[in-house]
Amino acid sequence: MANTVEPIRNKKDIAKIKNALNGRDRLMFVMGISLGLRISDLLALKIGDLRGKTHITLKEQKTKKNRPIKLSKTVMAEVAALTGPDDEYVFKSRQGGNKPISRVQAYRILNAAAERAGVNIEIGTHTLRKTFGYQLYKQGLDITRIMLILGHSTPAMSLKYIGITSEEIDQAYEAIEI
Repeated sequence: MANTVEPIRNKKDIAKIKNALNGRDRLMFVMGISLGLRISDLLALKIGDLRGKTHITLKEQKTKKNRPIKLSKTVMAEVAALTGPDDEYVFKSRQGGNKPISRVQAYRILNAAAERAGVNIEIGTHTLRKTFGYQLYKQGLDITRIMLILGHSTPAMSLKYIGITSEEIDQAYEAIEI
């Protein structure tokens, strides 16, 4: 696995990867880029955590903090197709038993989808969370709110995390005409 991954910046690439997936794997991708959860928190979700809900609160495994999350219409539409008992993992392993897929398997799924889609960037499980933050930024959400959503301690950390490059900063200077 690569040590550094980037967000998926191009919405066409997001659509290509989404279309290269189906079922459980598509749901993992959609939820990952729509909720900004760490992969450990995403894989730990059970069907009952989501079924019929518009909001969830989860205790983040890394920070141990409770995080309230509003489910987007896109996520709710994908979740509506879930079947199974409430105590079953959303991203259930096909290896038997009631266990979620592993981080490594999630990584493999994402990379295979990117390859099938012809998207040639460094993809990892953290790409989902970074894509969420990057797309929020590109849609105009201020960096302070993104910082709070992602649980970062400084705006600079969030900018670096979502991959705002010096080229994009240069473009901002070029675009301003006062």
